[in-house]
Amino acid sequence: MFASLFKKFDNIIVLDVETTGIDPKRDEIIELAALCVDVTSIETGESVADEFDLLIRLSEGRRLPEVITRLTGITEKQLSDDGVSKDAAAQRFAGMLSRPNPLVVAYNAQFDLCFLYYFLKRLGHAALLKNIKMFDALTVYKDRRPYPHKLGDAVAAYSLKTQNTHRAIDDARATLELMCAMETELDDLDRYINLFGFNPKHGVSGPKISSINYLRQEYSSRKKLYE
Repeated sequence: MFASLFKKFDNIIVLDVETTGIDPKRDEIIELAALCVDVTSIETGESVADEFDLLIRLSEGRRLPEVITRLTGITEKQLSDDGVSKDAAAQRFAGMLSRPNPLVVAYNAQFDLCFLYYFLKRLGHAALLKNIKMFDALTVYKDRRPYPHKLGDAVAAYSLKTQNTHRAIDDARATLELMCAMETELDDLDRYINLFGFNPKHGVSGPKISSINYLRQEYSSRKKLYE
């Protein structure tokens, strides 16, 4: 599994976030989940080498929009009772990211990574993402299947076992399972490292990440984005 990626990386970290909204500069992460696979975990038959799923307490005075509770099932009470501090969440993520030579993966990674950057920046930890290579599973999926392109569509298209629940750990697991399915279909995942496609009608969503190569990705293109 992931033979081409493990020629370049020692660890693959798949993450997902749930948030209070869509603006990474003003909204907050309320759930952060990540799982890591490495060569050892694969060779020994373990599903992952490490994983965590954290609810994160809201800032003082912040309210959780009802639409987010309807989408995720997460409530303010859960965040208050079961959530960890923002600094504790950052430290847990930093611990996973400290594993040797990681590749960070997400589905619609532009969204997750922008939120993660501003989350870490507010805590003085933005340097954690410096020089980290990134991978967007959505970009690959757009090259493989026609519109629509939500994670739930990818789950259905590849008949994945893990469902898109809008909870961070489930969506991270679904993304990992999707990557496995797409690699089995065509082993070119290493061609998408630091390559994000964007809809030319809407442009890049959110602030651009300096290390990422952004290319227009048409729904009807017959070429792979990297070609």
